[in-house]
Amino acid sequence: MHAKVEEIGEGIRAMKIRGAGRIARAAAEAFKAYAEDFDGSVDEFRSGLKEVEEYLLSTRPTAVSLRNAVYYVIRRATGNTVEEIRENVIRSANEFVQNSYEAVKRIGEFGAERIRDGSTILTHCNSSAALAPIIQAHRSGKRIKVFNTETRPWLQGHITSRTLAKEGIDVTMIVDSAVRYFMRDIDIVIVGADTIASNGAVINKIGTSQIALAAHEARVPFLVAAETYKFSPETVIGKLVEIEERPAEEIADPRDFPGVKFRNPVFDATPPEYIDAIITERGLISPYLAYQIIKEVMQFGVES
Repeated sequence: MHAKVEEIGEGIRAMKIRGAGRIARAAAEAFKAYAEDFDGSVDEFRSGLKEVEEYLLSTRPTAVSLRNAVYYVIRRATGNTVEEIRENVIRSANEFVQNSYEAVKRIGEFGAERIRDGSTILTHCNSSAALAPIIQAHRSGKRIKVFNTETRPWLQGHITSRTLAKEGIDVTMIVDSAVRYFMRDIDIVIVGADTIASNGAVINKIGTSQIALAAHEARVPFLVAAETYKFSPETVIGKLVEIEERPAEEIADPRDFPGVKFRNPVFDATPPEYIDAIITERGLISPYLAYQIIKEVMQFGVES
C-alpha cells in the first residue's frame, strides 16, 4: 500500500483523523497522493485505485462521508492513458476538498441566521459544520453563549471548547450526562452528522439521540448541520447504516474489571421527528426532504 494512503487510512481507523468532513477530505487527499506518485501502466493504475478504494472504505464503516468522497473521485478516474487518469483523479480530489470547505462556509451563513442575539446554544462532539453557524453568529456581533459536552470516550468536546474559546465565545463544557439538567438554559441545539438516511434519520456521535429527546421534551429547537455529501444514497434501497463499535479499551482497561462486559458504540440514530431542520450548503431543509436531496445532489434514482 502507498505510504501516504496507509498513513491517512490508519489515521482514520485510529481516530487520529476525526469528524466526518475531515475524514472525507483526507480520503480525497489519499487518492491525490497515490495518483501523484504512481508510475506504471494503465491497468496497474486502475487496479491500484481499486485497492485504495477498498482500503479506505474498510477504515470507518459508518462514515458515509468517506464513501461519498471515495466514490466522487473513483467515478471521475477516467481516461485512456496514465496521465489522463492521473489528471482526473487529482482534479476531482481537489474539487471535493474545495467543495467541502465551501459547504461548511455556506452552512455557517445559513445557520447563523437561525441564531438570535442573546442565544445560548448547545452542541455535542466536534463538528466543523455545527461550529460554523455558531462562529459566524459570533463574528457578526451576536451575543451568544455555548454549552458543549465533553463527549466521551474520546473527549472531542475538548477540541470544541478550545476552538470556541479561541474565537472569544463564552463557552461552558459539561459532562454528557448533564445535558437534560442544563437543557432549561438552552435556546437552540446545533449538532453535526456522520450520515443522514433517506428517511431523515441522523446518524451522529453516540449521545446525540438523547440530546434530541431532551430538547424535544423541553421544546428547544434541534438543528443538524451537514454537508450534502453526508446523505446516504444506499439507504434509499433499504441498506441499513452500520453502527460501528470500537474496542473496550477506549472506555476502560477490561483487566481492571474481571467478569465485566463492555459495549462501545460510536454512533446512534436520531429519528426525524426530533429534528427541526437540517442546515445544508443548499439551505435549511426538513429532515423529511432527505430523499429529495439524495436524488438531486447524488444523482441517485430509485430506478437504479
